[in-house]
Amino acid sequence: MRTIDGPADHVVVIGAGLAGLSATLHLLGSGRRVTLLEQADTPGGRAGQQSFDGNAVDTGASVLTMPELLDEAFAAVGETLEKNLRLTRLDPAYQARFADGSSLALHTDGDAMEAEIRAFAGAREAAGYRALRRWLSELYAVQKDRFIGANFDSPLDLAHPALAKLAALGGFGKLGPRVGRYLLDERVRRLFTFQALYAGLDPASAIGAYGVISYMDTVGGVYYPEGGMGEIGRALTGAAARAGADVRFGTEAAWLERVNSRVRAVRTRSGERIACDAVVLATELSSAYRLIGARPRRPVPLRYSPSAVVVHGRTTRRWDLGHHTIFFGGAWERTFAEIIREGKLMSDPSLLVTRPTATDPGLAGRGGEIVSVLAPAPNTQRGSIDWDRVRGPYREELFRTLEARGLTGFGEEFGVDETITPADWAARGLAAGTPFSLAHTFSQTGPFRPANLVRAAGNVVLAGCGTTPGVGIPPVLISGRLAAERITGR
Repeated sequence: MRTIDGPADHVVVIGAGLAGLSATLHLLGSGRRVTLLEQADTPGGRAGQQSFDGNAVDTGASVLTMPELLDEAFAAVGETLEKNLRLTRLDPAYQARFADGSSLALHTDGDAMEAEIRAFAGAREAAGYRALRRWLSELYAVQKDRFIGANFDSPLDLAHPALAKLAALGGFGKLGPRVGRYLLDERVRRLFTFQALYAGLDPASAIGAYGVISYMDTVGGVYYPEGGMGEIGRALTGAAARAGADVRFGTEAAWLERVNSRVRAVRTRSGERIACDAVVLATELSSAYRLIGARPRRPVPLRYSPSAVVVHGRTTRRWDLGHHTIFFGGAWERTFAEIIREGKLMSDPSLLVTRPTATDPGLAGRGGEIVSVLAPAPNTQRGSIDWDRVRGPYREELFRTLEARGLTGFGEEFGVDETITPADWAARGLAAGTPFSLAHTFSQTGPFRPANLVRAAGNVVLAGCGTTPGVGIPPVLISGRLAAERITGR
């Protein structure tokens, strides 16, 4: 495995999202001195939290899987997950509601889910679920160390016996048809394929290897930290500070001071010069390239994932909502064509409604319920939508959709705190107006994803969802470790 050139005693990490915090802890654990810079006043990045009139609202990621990766990051500095966070395993992980009025709970316990599917769709479908669960588990076992958790220096690094096993498992076929071998009921199939959207892909075209995302969701378990998702960043920051990191919030990196291909210091927006031996850029990919002053050399342009419209708010009314409730529209395949290929709003929306107060009532400082509604949408490269004009009417359309699907009076009873559109994500510096970064197409996966080593700067490493291994809390935590290994060695 290639590592950066020269000494690396003092490392500046730019960005206190989960990737930057993971990199910081792994670097501290290897004996490096670390200065962590974050332009915002709080940590967490895409897994952040904001207060609205006393309510603690998770404004980014709402699904936590694979908490052992958090434990790994804490363990790098001699701490434990248990000491820093109190997690609740969500059961069910999701509640699904379908356009025909039926509903199905997604349990991550195998026996409970088998019983749920048997009651919902019969013994044949329950047996198919068991076979699917075994296949997803095998996929994850093959990929977790060699493909997801490894640095790549070139595509030749794929030449390993695990690659043949992955191919034999159907990892390079199509995910949707593969799941269809096990599950005949189209509604049940959705629960084990919708996760492809996290990777910016249509389940019908995503490669089978991305079944690992379904594994994390439907087998590994979904968790929630007491105090909200923002507690993850705060806990990792606390562990880093106790281990000796110099953590500076409200500090924006303006440029990197270079001599030839080596960065000698980071210059902040306030004019401070922070001398260093190496830099980890755990920022939006476009921001990282701007700081470096270079772009990746790629034969085809980067392709970004779809975006989302998210509405955060509160209500005193309690509808039949779990922690996570997915309202599936009837036009499932059409939805992906609209938001991914055609750049249009969903004509028959499928929506994720999150009610974290179902698990953690204390998040609502004045009582009641905190609710967020997420609607997948085209990114700003794919769809030319006038969001200033559309924002309000589209929000009202989403509310009418939820009312038609059983949340009577939602539009009247729900108090809106914030509505975020792709235009808002773009204004916050997210490329293509999406919080989900680069899509996991084949040409942007593994060794073909933008590398975490930078040719133009020999002592700079990238971390975050735009580089390897990809999007989501588990991948970005791994990304931080992989970035640290580029500096320290394995």
